[in-house]
Amino acid sequence: MFIGIDIGGTKCSVSKGIFHENRFELCDRVQIKTEHASPQKMLGALSELVAELATESIQAIGISCGGPLDSKRGVILSPPNLPGWGKIEIVRYFEETFSVPVGLQNDANACALAEWKFGAGIGCRNLIFLTFGTGLGAGLILDGRLYSGTNDMAGEVGHMRLEPFGPVGYGKSGSFEGFCSGSGIAQIGKMKALEQLQQGGEVSFCAGYEELDKISAKTIADSAECGNADAIEVYEICAKKLGAGLAVLVDLLNPERIIIGSIFVRSRNLLWETTHRVLKEESLPRSFDVCKVVPAALSEQIGDYAALAVAENKWREISK
Repeated sequence: MFIGIDIGGTKCSVSKGIFHENRFELCDRVQIKTEHASPQKMLGALSELVAELATESIQAIGISCGGPLDSKRGVILSPPNLPGWGKIEIVRYFEETFSVPVGLQNDANACALAEWKFGAGIGCRNLIFLTFGTGLGAGLILDGRLYSGTNDMAGEVGHMRLEPFGPVGYGKSGSFEGFCSGSGIAQIGKMKALEQLQQGGEVSFCAGYEELDKISAKTIADSAECGNADAIEVYEICAKKLGAGLAVLVDLLNPERIIIGSIFVRSRNLLWETTHRVLKEESLPRSFDVCKVVPAALSEQIGDYAALAVAENKWREISK
């Protein structure tokens, strides 16, 4: 039995899973709110939930959390969505509490492990997982193993600058994350809406100036699904940059599969035709021909599977 702990800025979940010959069964999960709780209080609450779910012997515990963090030392290093969580030795805490192996990975790496072992990446040796949610990060499986870099900073593709100017993501205007994330799509939508409103025009996804701050990737997508040209244009801008960014990754890492989560799963029909065209135009033919781009298979449960995949990966490491 494995235990997975998925730590987020507003909520945390603890899940229990059992591994059966290349199939992972998610048995149970519980969830608690994270907001305004101190790290010490949260660790205590999480350990109580782990004890509650552990109806049999625990083989390993896996923790998935937003970075920055140090997976080798098992330390969380002040993630922006977790105020006060500076230098939290979370692996040591759970190892001492439950006397079992504990693994820690950032959420993109954990999701890459999950899709590789239990989702759309089964059977691959080289794959890239892209989060494509509020932000954009990547998890890398290279030559049949997770690659996290020298100090856990591999896969920070959202920081790549695609244009000198543009929506801001990862603290950089015109970045990959600026164009290809929920917050980035909202920024593009607000810019396009403001252009139209200042010219006395109407916007399908925004009733007026007072509605600008309510624009989101979802409100734009809903409007685009209804066939509104202005909303479709926003997703067209995102799709072009997604194709360009993917081309860089395809040429650099030569993966056999790129798995994309969240917004791509929900809005693939608004993105894929243009993304595919740009990707084909910009990448090397031999690299393009062997790479398949697919939506994440684990969908809304990916956070739980990600943490469990970290646990299973840790257990395999120590079992060698």
